Amino acid sequence: MMGINLWINNLINKKANIAPLVVFRIIFGFMMAISTLRFILKGWVEDLYVTPTYYFTYYGFDWVNPFDGPTIHLLFWVMFACAILIMLGLFYRINIILYFLLFTYIELIDKTNYLNHYYFISCISFILMFLPANRSFSLDCFFGICQRKNYCSSWMINCIKLQIGIVYLYAGISKLNYHWLFEAEPLINWLKHLSDFPIIGELLMFDTTAYVFSWFGAIFDLTIFFILINNKYRIWGYLVVVIFHVFTSIMFPIGVFPLVMIASTLIFFSDNFHNRVIEFLSKLFFIKKEHSNSERYSYPSYSKKIIGIIYVLFFTLQLLLPFRFLLYPGKLFWNEQGYRFSWRVMLIEKAGYAQFYVHEPKKDRKMLINNKDYLTPQQEKMMATQPDMILQYAHFLRDEFTDSLIVESNGEKIQLNKPKITVDVRVSLFNKGSKVFVDPNVNLSNINRGFKHKDWILNYEN
Repeated sequence: MMGINLWINNLINKKANIAPLVVFRIIFGFMMAISTLRFILKGWVEDLYVTPTYYFTYYGFDWVNPFDGPTIHLLFWVMFACAILIMLGLFYRINIILYFLLFTYIELIDKTNYLNHYYFISCISFILMFLPANRSFSLDCFFGICQRKNYCSSWMINCIKLQIGIVYLYAGISKLNYHWLFEAEPLINWLKHLSDFPIIGELLMFDTTAYVFSWFGAIFDLTIFFILINNKYRIWGYLVVVIFHVFTSIMFPIGVFPLVMIASTLIFFSDNFHNRVIEFLSKLFFIKKEHSNSERYSYPSYSKKIIGIIYVLFFTLQLLLPFRFLLYPGKLFWNEQGYRFSWRVMLIEKAGYAQFYVHEPKKDRKMLINNKDYLTPQQEKMMATQPDMILQYAHFLRDEFTDSLIVESNGEKIQLNKPKITVDVRVSLFNKGSKVFVDPNVNLSNINRGFKHKDWILNYEN
């Protein structure tokens, strides 16, 4: 019992050098500034948040609406400025809160754009809001906005390590499925499209290579957190992290996620390593070396309790949310109920098409909808395989055509009143042939959105 208590105390209350937290702040701010600028310069702001005329909001967040084009562009520049100021540690608390709110708002606009690393950034920025990452080597300290501290409590650093560990562990757990381990799906298909890859292109054509990659990926995700927290093997573990993420970044178009993880995992290194990083940056930018002190940053007792409750609730949600798929019957990769926000990275290959019909009940006729009239190509592609988006789009069409007039060739006018909406959807999972995805006879306009099981999704086996 004494050993357990000591272990818990070391994780939570032990006096720790603040340098890892400071270096993480600098890296996080720098990476977010680069990522935001990349979004702006590549025109993705316009393509994803201005061009669409319809947005797939998250259930319960329908009140999140996009601003007009100029305002959206302005928000991205504000995020860029916030990231720079986070890196420099100037008005840190204000900027990290503002960055979290703006970034999360942007991600809530349209779930078409959901990516695991965007979710990770929201989680990390939320965690950083409550941490004293500006209490050393920051402009806040330089200008006297806050008092410099050289130490903090160990939990302030370990909570970031825990979040990183959750990402890897749950990514590994999600790979413990039949498709990934015993069919090497989806890698067996993806790798064959990389035959022109330098040096190893021919090797990627063999099924054996896909199996090796699949098993290595699962083992890597399941073990890397434990290797990184081990002093003896940390450097070798980090070398594997770099090789793994650089390799996946080159082979697959997964954005800045690999670079974010490479940079983030540096927090597992020793205090001495991070102090050397700060010393290097001080010499590089001719910054006067700060005087050392033994003071520890601590919250007032009432704030500490509130923050403690917030973190407990946050991490409890993080640990439980990926398992919510167990509440739903059927095949997870097929119905995707409980799929998002569960750190399932690059696990499925899924494609489909959806044809929606607006029914005119008076003469029992239906009208085919051209999805391109309302959706961007990316939205149409994502919608066709995800049930909640199919239902959401059906409701949009219902509202769009409610009380609309249909003029017959003979001049007769027919008014639609809450029209019936059906859909013909065929989906292919792991490139194994398309199957009917949704019951084509179900009137989707009468089905409520929510977290209940969507029994109008046909079983994969059928």
